[in-house]
Amino acid sequence: MISDNLLRALNGQMNFEFYSSQTYLSMGSFCAAEGFDGFANFFEVQAEEERFHAMKIYRYIHSLGKHAVIAGMDDPEKRFASIRDAFEKGYAHEREVTKRIYALSDIALNEREHATMHFLKWFIDEQVEEEAMFDNIVHKLKLIEKDSNAFIMMDAEFAKRTFTPPAE
Repeated sequence: MISDNLLRALNGQMNFEFYSSQTYLSMGSFCAAEGFDGFANFFEVQAEEERFHAMKIYRYIHSLGKHAVIAGMDDPEKRFASIRDAFEKGYAHEREVTKRIYALSDIALNEREHATMHFLKWFIDEQVEEEAMFDNIVHKLKLIEKDSNAFIMMDAEFAKRTFTPPAE
């Protein structure tokens, strides 16, 4: 049986994932306003992925016969100094998500809640990929910063990005 403490933590993570979705939509809106539709698409797809993560936790909570409590959230950041700044902040955000997933996993581990530990392994693996992806993009943006052609090519590449939910 899941404890109230772990349920509270799961609800908190679910709501942070919803906030993550809003954060990436805000970044996408910034990119679109700057005329970079490919970078905007990247963040829009990222927002879909974060919503998928939130809904995965939402459904898990319900599978336990518990109540997924949707909470309000702070406004996401709206202004960025540059496209690179948005990605650097996205990378920092992913590191925060990882920190939160680890803390949630620690609660499950300490409470010996094996089903939740198993459930959270997917999120731990996902965060390794998320952080690596953002780190790689930030690195590339630093390399091409003075090459507008490469920047435009990267924008075009991101315009092709899609989200396909993983098979359960």
